[in-house]
Amino acid sequence: MSALMPLNPKPFLNGLTGKPALVKLKWGQEYKGYLVSVDGYMNLQLANTEEYIDGNCTGNLGEVLIRCNN
Repeated sequence: MSALMPLNPKPFLNGLTGKPALVKLKWGQEYKGYLVSVDGYMNLQLANTEEYIDGNCTGNLGEVLIRCNN
């Protein structure tokens, strides 16, 4: 039986910088864009972002900041 190794999310997210990302919020919205940056509070900055609600694209938002609220 293999043991699961815990993964620190901050270095993992930093490694995704410049790559396409999909962020799903607990309220159901989804944001697709390119990850620009992540800070120590896990706030996310996305570029070329599109918003999806119920699977339907509602438009292009451009650059957005998604604030972590935990």
